[in-house]
Amino acid sequence: MCFGTRVTTSIKDLQKFYNVSKLVGKTPVEDELVYYHANGWAHPLLWIVPQERNDHITPSMWGVMPVSEMGADYQKYYKDAARFGAGLNARSEKLFDHFIYKHSAFTKRCIIPVDGFFEPHTAPKKFKVPFYFERRNKELISLAGIYTTTKDGYNTFTILTKEATPLFEKIHNTKKRRPVILKDEDVETWLNSDLSEKEIQEVIKHDMGDTDLHAYPISKDLYSPQIDSNRPDIIKEVKYKELEIEY
Repeated sequence: MCFGTRVTTSIKDLQKFYNVSKLVGKTPVEDELVYYHANGWAHPLLWIVPQERNDHITPSMWGVMPVSEMGADYQKYYKDAARFGAGLNARSEKLFDHFIYKHSAFTKRCIIPVDGFFEPHTAPKKFKVPFYFERRNKELISLAGIYTTTKDGYNTFTILTKEATPLFEKIHNTKKRRPVILKDEDVETWLNSDLSEKEIQEVIKHDMGDTDLHAYPISKDLYSPQIDSNRPDIIKEVKYKELEIEY
């Protein structure tokens, strides 16, 4: 499951890449929303490109909430929802029938731009090793997501996931899932309001392939609550003797 991302690209470069303008709305943004490690469990604000205003990029809180909830009460909601994953990820297989997702499937899809993301690997003797995933060409990754707008006007989002492809099955070998990563040519399509259910499923099914991605192990500091993992060198490669896979 995708519970950690890296976003170091400036808002100006994000605007240029997606040909969009910045729209802040009522969500206060005090900085660039740059993270060396954005920990989903902290529910950070990240930039998204929303379907309803697909010529804009806007801040949104990571962890989808029902439209009936109050965004101002997000801490209580996420605490209660933690046992369900706090809305950080959404199974794409449930996109059209889940009580939250189905209200966003056709009209509130979004793109979450990231430089890369983190996934855990379980080595022998349950030794957990974090891996960093990025594109081979170092370009931005467009994660597919959906979002909601709470009744007091806050945007919240979740990252869609699907069954693991071979690369992810080898590395993310416990949950065996992967995020939905849009092909560059499908970014505009994903935000098209005329898509049918079948067409949405086709974009998810035929997303970016493993050959376009590169993954390698990094420091276990990523998982330590006592150590600051939001630092530039967190993606430095680390060799582990416990690893029994090629990457």
